[in-house]
Amino acid sequence: MNIVSYNVNGIRAALKKGLIEWLTEYPVDILCVQETKATENDIDLSIFTSMGYHVSWFAAQKKGYSGVAVFSKMKPDKVVKGSGYEMSDAEGRVIRVDFGELSIVNAYFPSGTSGEERQTYKYQWLDEFNAYLKELKKERTEIIVAGDYNIAHTEIDIHDPKGNKKSSGFLPEERLWMDQLLAKDWVDSFRIKNPTTLGAYSWWSQRFPSVRLQNKGWRIDYLCTTTSLLNRIQDATILPLVKHSDHCPIVVTLKK
Repeated sequence: MNIVSYNVNGIRAALKKGLIEWLTEYPVDILCVQETKATENDIDLSIFTSMGYHVSWFAAQKKGYSGVAVFSKMKPDKVVKGSGYEMSDAEGRVIRVDFGELSIVNAYFPSGTSGEERQTYKYQWLDEFNAYLKELKKERTEIIVAGDYNIAHTEIDIHDPKGNKKSSGFLPEERLWMDQLLAKDWVDSFRIKNPTTLGAYSWWSQRFPSVRLQNKGWRIDYLCTTTSLLNRIQDATILPLVKHSDHCPIVVTLKK
C-alpha cells in the first residue's frame, strides 16, 4: 500500500502541470495533499473519482490559502476535519481519515518565514498539535502523520545547515520539537529506511530556478508513523523528479 504526501502548492496549478497524468502512472493508494489553495467547488473532483479515489477535503476559510485533502482508493470509515484548535481549523491545516485500525493525519504545518508573528504562531501550533496527537493516541494506536512539517530535522536534511542555522524551518526550537516527537513512540519512515542518505530533499526555493537543478533543498515533508507500524514499513522514498510543485512527493510503502 503506497501512501503519498505531497504539498502541491495549489492543486489547480498542479493539475495543469500534469498531476493526474502522474497518478495514472504511479501506484498511489492514498494521496495526502497539502496547500490545496482551493475549495471542493473550485475543481472538477470527477477527475479523481473516475480514477477510483474517494475525496476527503478541508479548506481554509480564506480563499486561495492553505487547505488539505486526502484521495484514497479505499473509502474511509471516518473523516474528521480539523484538530479542534480554532486558528488552525480556520486555516484548514489538519484532516484525519480512518481505515480500519489505521488513522492517517494529513497536516500542513505553518511556516514562520513571513515574520515574527507567524513564527510565534508556529510554536503555538506545534504545541497544540502535540496535544492533539497525545489525545488521538488514547483512542487510536496505528497512526501516520503525513504532511509538510516546514521543519528540516537534522543537518543532513538541509543543503546548507550552517548558513540556515537562524532560518525558520531549521531553528533549534523547531528541531527540538521533532526530537521530542520521535522520542515519543514515533518514527520518521524515511530515516528508518535511509538513515544516512545525503541530498534527499523534498522542497527547493522557487526564488532561484537553479536551486532545484543543483539540489540545494530541504527535507521538510514527512510520513511519521507510530512505532506500532514499524514492522509494516516496507519502503520509504522521495520522488524529486516529479515536478508539479516546489515540493516533490514522498512515499511510504506499508505491508498490508
